Amino acid sequence: MPIVVRIDVELARRKMSVGEFAERVGITPANVAVLKNGRAKAVRFTTLERMCEVLGCQPGDLLEWVPGDAGHQDPS
Repeated sequence: MPIVVRIDVELARRKMSVGEFAERVGITPANVAVLKNGRAKAVRFTTLERMCEVLGCQPGDLLEWVPGDAGHQDPS
């Protein structure tokens, strides 16, 4: 997956547990795990906004595009 979710990095910087983060954002710890493990197919902007609000960060701090995924073909 070329989009990598960096929630774990931001949680570690703030010494915040997954449980506390999930509660403050309003999602389940299981859904946080889905995001952290790269299994999410989508994230609502309202959820992303709340994650950024709770962590005091920008969307780019949580999401990173990584080129060169083996399953991704360059169209050129």
